[in-house]
Amino acid sequence: MDVVNFTSFNFNVALQEGLNAMGFDNPTPIQAQAIPKIMEGKDLIACAQTGTGKTAAFILPIINKIAESGKDDLNTLILAPTRELAIQIDQQIQGLAYFAGVSSLAIYGGGDGITWERQKKALEHGTGIIVATPGRLIALMAGGKINFSTLQHLVLDEADRMLDMGFSDDILKIINYLPQKRQTVLFSATMPENIRKFSKKILHHPEEINIAISKTAEGVTQMAYLAYDNQKEDLLQHILGQKDYEAVIIFASTKEKVKSIYKTLKKKFEVEGFHSDLDQMEREKIMSRFKNKTLKILVGTDILSRGIDVEGIELVINYDTPGDPEDYVHRVGRTARADMKGEAITFINEKDQGKFSKIERLIGLDIPKEKLPEELGNGPEYSPVRRKPKGEPSRKPNKKFGNKPQQKAKPSSNKTQKSPSKKPEESPSKSTNSQGKFRKRHNVQDMNKD
Repeated sequence: MDVVNFTSFNFNVALQEGLNAMGFDNPTPIQAQAIPKIMEGKDLIACAQTGTGKTAAFILPIINKIAESGKDDLNTLILAPTRELAIQIDQQIQGLAYFAGVSSLAIYGGGDGITWERQKKALEHGTGIIVATPGRLIALMAGGKINFSTLQHLVLDEADRMLDMGFSDDILKIINYLPQKRQTVLFSATMPENIRKFSKKILHHPEEINIAISKTAEGVTQMAYLAYDNQKEDLLQHILGQKDYEAVIIFASTKEKVKSIYKTLKKKFEVEGFHSDLDQMEREKIMSRFKNKTLKILVGTDILSRGIDVEGIELVINYDTPGDPEDYVHRVGRTARADMKGEAITFINEKDQGKFSKIERLIGLDIPKEKLPEELGNGPEYSPVRRKPKGEPSRKPNKKFGNKPQQKAKPSSNKTQKSPSKKPEESPSKSTNSQGKFRKRHNVQDMNKD
């Protein structure tokens, strides 16, 4: 199919009229390639990074098929790794399906008994599309009243993330309850060997699509600062004070660091921390404020790097260098979406230079290393392949702002505190609840993140 614009797909009239009314014109590359294959009924494994429009790539052809059938039975199950992503996929379905008369429901943990009963009744009575986290769906399936006999489509979104979070057994357990004759679509931001092995278990002779794997968007201006850990907070405040940003995301490696950064920044800036210790209601309020631009700065862990879609994010700051190069791509993908412009700044301490070098190799770019503000003193030299000789002291920079001349560095006596390992935001036994509305967009971009 020679795809020029959305009319080339020959969608259902009501769906196409809705797309026209919402201002959708040209499909993104992943949409142009995936939609025809899904409409043909083929199993598909697609690799595309966040911000490329992959969520709409599987939603639109499915909505079209349901609208054409005229039935309101359970037609499609979409599995997502986190409640945030499940919510956002459901939001986009609601916006697009409104014109085609297709119903959907997001299933995820948390909330109260009323939420549980509402989800249970919806599953028992049937809805066109279910978007679910694996843990909550299995809990509801334990009641034994969900009828999957009419299901025609299974979609796994952020499959790599689900496997990383340990959901492979849960997914296989769910699949055992589904009809063998179905169309299965797997979307992943990365394509490691475990994804390929897993896909062979659940897909039948799949087509494969790869779109710009491990590349950052062209509209992102990327830079880095070499800074010791005790320079980072001052550097962060310096950067945020240079411009009145409307939307900034700051990524830290642990929720403890998120809390510490929030505590420091709240004295001067409108900021909130976003982490797993917050209950779902608190998360919803924070995210709503950030989307509405009444909150300008959000500090969080990698839960924010997937499954969050907020328009107009101007700046992403990696307070800590990501340990996985792919995580860098996802973090940076929060800005410069839908062909917009954005900035991405990474802080590199003396220990994380090897990590940053791997990032540069992955994206095929030497990211400029900017000089620290003079008042902060000197940072570490960039030497990612260098190994510090045993017993060599670390250089300690000036800690405070000021105009005093640079003093000779003294050996640092600070011990590195071991960071606790990150916990996944969604587990087979825990999840939470939220609702939201789809907002108009000028292109069909994904609501995807975590």
